[in-house]
Amino acid sequence: MDNNQLYKLSPQLHVLTWIVVITWMVIAAFPLFWMATMSFKLPLDAFDANALTVIFGPNTKSMIGGISIVGVLVALGFGYLFLKAHLQRESIINYFVTSFGSVPKFLVILILYIVLMIAALITFFMVVPGISSLFNMILGGIPLLNLLVEPFIGMTTQHYEAVWIENEFYKQFINTIVVTTGVVSISLTVATLAAYGIARTRSNLAFWLLIMALCFRALPYSTLVTGYLAPFIEYGLYGKRFGVVIVLVAINQPFTIWMLRSFFMNIPPELDEAALVDGCNRLQAFWKVIMPVMWPGVITTGLFSFLLAYNDYMVAMLLLDGDARTMVPAITQYFNRETTLTDQVEAIAAAASITAPIFVMVMFFQKQLVSGLTQGAVKG
Repeated sequence: MDNNQLYKLSPQLHVLTWIVVITWMVIAAFPLFWMATMSFKLPLDAFDANALTVIFGPNTKSMIGGISIVGVLVALGFGYLFLKAHLQRESIINYFVTSFGSVPKFLVILILYIVLMIAALITFFMVVPGISSLFNMILGGIPLLNLLVEPFIGMTTQHYEAVWIENEFYKQFINTIVVTTGVVSISLTVATLAAYGIARTRSNLAFWLLIMALCFRALPYSTLVTGYLAPFIEYGLYGKRFGVVIVLVAINQPFTIWMLRSFFMNIPPELDEAALVDGCNRLQAFWKVIMPVMWPGVITTGLFSFLLAYNDYMVAMLLLDGDARTMVPAITQYFNRETTLTDQVEAIAAAASITAPIFVMVMFFQKQLVSGLTQGAVKG
């Protein structure tokens, strides 16, 4: 039987598959949508029992204002431009690489997405409200047309302004970037060399040592981190971001090595042998022959390391304090017995904010991520 016929789904099963996938996407995306909706509302609307009140925000609209039909159309127009730029990124990247031949393609892609993210923030928080106000001045006095500039959904950005400006949440953002960059850099550097050695060695001892390390990795973070408290306090590492980097690398390193080992196992050893025959030493063969093939796997593993460090709560909460804390522990400070409903909405705004870098990372490395996951799923 032909493979295409073997894997071809029946129409009923095809429809059922799409129903399951769409249902799962709705269920998975709903918390993020609801959190983002609440973050733009006053507490009176954000915590109302009526879902329509939360969505349309009548109290927010009457007290502060909101977005009009014109504002929605302007936002959709800019959204279309950003989407078009994202879809045509290859031609944009090739243009800049061709124009500035000395600039690496990787750096061009990184700068492009950083510029797009900054432009999107400026557009949403400044340009769209400005254009909406201009249309309001022009159409506000014209019958019927004034309905286009009348707010129909209550919205306010005051919670984001309070979080990032008044509460100086950008300090925790910088701490998070420093910690995650350190964790990813050290983890990938050490794990790539270790995984390559384990994948190419004929001894089973290293493999079983890795299995034992993975068993320790399965222990709760609270159990592992408490062992670091005493030496950290004694040697002055408590409250230092570098100390958190050390602990996160130590905890997550077995998992990182395990993932990279699976990718190296899919690369034929004949590539190493061919490079050695052509005059390369072992290090040159690793860097010039193996690593170009391994980049999708390295980037995929790096994304997992990034997420583990970026979303960490327990390690940063126990080993950092004050202004040195990262974003996730800082958000939890909004929730205590003395917090008000306004503080809780600000916490929701902060939580919604920290999802943006994750979307940027996924868009930035989407091709390598898909290629890496596919490569890791294929048995070599």
